Amino acid sequence: MEKHNNATEFILLGLLMNEEMKVTCFAIFTVCYLSIFLGNFIVFITITYSHLIQQPMYYFLWHLSFIDPCFTSTTAPRMISDLIDSDNTISYNCCMTQIFSFHLLGGLEMFILVLMAFDRYVAICKPLHYMIIINRQRCNMLIVLAWLVAFWHSVAQLFLILRLPFCGSNQVDHYMCDSKALIKLACTDTHLASTLVIANTGVIVLVTFLVLLASYIIILYHLRNHSSEGRRKALSTCVSHVLVVVLFLVPAIFTYVPPPSILDNDKEFSVFYTVIAPMLNPLIYTLRNAEMKNAMRKVWCRKLDFLFK
Repeated sequence: MEKHNNATEFILLGLLMNEEMKVTCFAIFTVCYLSIFLGNFIVFITITYSHLIQQPMYYFLWHLSFIDPCFTSTTAPRMISDLIDSDNTISYNCCMTQIFSFHLLGGLEMFILVLMAFDRYVAICKPLHYMIIINRQRCNMLIVLAWLVAFWHSVAQLFLILRLPFCGSNQVDHYMCDSKALIKLACTDTHLASTLVIANTGVIVLVTFLVLLASYIIILYHLRNHSSEGRRKALSTCVSHVLVVVLFLVPAIFTYVPPPSILDNDKEFSVFYTVIAPMLNPLIYTLRNAEMKNAMRKVWCRKLDFLFK
């Protein structure tokens, strides 16, 4: 059957319908967006110009601090501008581009969180083999693999939406173009498409969360045999990572696991993993990490000294 697609643009209804709250939210999310860039920039520069770049855990964090602002930039600028702009239209091609880039960078961030958990698992459970298992060459291979898996995930998500016909309403009840929101507008039976979204994104997010949860249960079990100082240092790093995982993956589970007809608050959940988690990541990884704080003090004092000489 030939697909009839009359949609050339969509109208994003945005995060809020309350006009009185829009200006306040515009100010709040603008500050959050700038904080994401500033916080992740500080972490990125600190790791780049310190000895921490040689350590696998911080090498993965270095990648995460680069991806976070890129991931947020796929949605936040549009969401912020739509809070004060009366023209909330987005072209069909821009909408499809946003879906692809959002799932590419979101998937990549999720897979890097998995790599960071894998690094902690090897460091705590197999310390004698750590430098053999997690060497720089293997780190680079894992990063490339994460990019490849994220790419195919986003291609599958995009291909699914491109096949849907849109010939009715073009009002998207969201602040961004996302697969679940667009499926509701398709003028065809969307049961198969909804199932594929759950199978593609929902299952990946849920399985990733369960794997990470299992890895940290194993890590906690192995920490019994460590000294009190070793347990304290390991727990400090692991707790930081668990906080990031919960902030990012739990809202994503509530967004992508239920079918589109079950919940109508996807856009509220998505704020957590598109804005809140990327903003808090630098704080979580620095405030609870003595190595990061020492490295930041040395790097930025050195740079300030150079500027004011």
